[in-house]
Amino acid sequence: MKGEVICTTCGHVGKVKKLTKGSIWIEIILWICFIFPGLLYSLWRLISKQDVCSQCNNPTIIPVNTPKGQELLKKDKK
Repeated sequence: MKGEVICTTCGHVGKVKKLTKGSIWIEIILWICFIFPGLLYSLWRLISKQDVCSQCNNPTIIPVNTPKGQELLKKDKK
């Protein structure tokens, strides 16, 4: 998502943050011990990245230039 977004959970307005699921430490251990599981785990982590709110880490974000985004902005300003 490009531009500003608003979080429907916490109301934060700003840029998104990319969140990678899983653990880097588990990935390193799997690569050291077992190459194939390490590869699978790395691929899963790469494809499971998602945009989340930079404040609360929830994926409940919508662009501010949508009708629902504008509604939430007006509600937060009151």
